This record gives sequence, structure tokens and C-alpha cells, in this order.
Amino acid sequence: MLPKLYFGYFSIVMVVISLLIITRKNPVHSILWMLALFFHIAGLYLFLNAEFLAAVQLILYAGAILVLFLFVIMMLNLKEEVLDDRFSGDWPIAVFVGGTILVLILIALIALTQGPLGSYTIQAIQAETHAKVLGRVLYTEYLFPFEIASLILLIAVVGAMVLAKKRRTEED
Repeated sequence: MLPKLYFGYFSIVMVVISLLIITRKNPVHSILWMLALFFHIAGLYLFLNAEFLAAVQLILYAGAILVLFLFVIMMLNLKEEVLDDRFSGDWPIAVFVGGTILVLILIALIALTQGPLGSYTIQAIQAETHAKVLGRVLYTEYLFPFEIASLILLIAVVGAMVLAKKRRTEED
């Protein structure tokens, strides 16, 4: 009973915090709510005995990525955006798209839960550490998608650098 209570707490609080992130008018407040979300995600990982993922969640996301988001928000001049209306009158379209995505996610979850289980049992994962199992699966079975994701991130970094580069004028 107690594990279901913990999981229920984490799931409900993470959904509420996610809604708070997207509905706040001030972007800095959204970032602070995102920090609370990252801590709850790390707590959920600890609850699931995935200590490595919890540490990565706190170090990488709550530490580095959140500071990067905050830095970008501070660099932008958002005074006009904060004063304007946050939401326009497109609520019916947003509800339809959100409902469609929710139905697709539910269909995918039903399809995934009815398929065969993975080759790693709980005993096999406990015999090895989570990091070893994660590394073995990531760098053997999923090496190609991992490399594709790294290329996509590299392209995004190069694109950001190209967009941020100041254009030279004739006078320079």
C-alpha cells in the first residue's frame, strides 16, 4: 500500500507542477517550478531503485540545464512578453491536439504492456548495478539510435551558433 501511495504522490505532484510551469506568466517562476519538478523526478527514480538516474537527473538537469535555461531567459528582454496576454483564444484547438496526443499515448502504452517482457529480470539487474545494465544496453542494442541522437544534438549546437553569430557588415 505504501509504495502505491508514494508513486501516487510523485505522479500527481509532477502533473500539477508541469501545469504550473506552462501557466506561469513570469518565466523565472516557471524555471523555479521546473526545479521542483526535476527534484520530484529524481525522487521517483530513487523510489524505483535507479540511483544512477536520480544522480544524473539532479546533476545534469537540475544543475546544468536549468542554469542554462535561466541564463537564456535573463539574456532575453522579455518585458513586453510578460505584459502581454499569455494565452490567445486558441483553446479549442489546443484541447483537441492535447486530447489526441493523450489518446495516442494511451494506445502506445496499452500496446507496450501487452508485448513480451525484456530479457533483463529484476534479479539480473540487482546482480549487476543499474549503471552497468544501462551502459550495456545503450552501447550494444541501442548504439545506432544513441549515435543518431548525438548527431541531432550536434546539428542543434551548430545551428544555434550560426543563428547567434553576428553578421558582418560592409563597414567591418
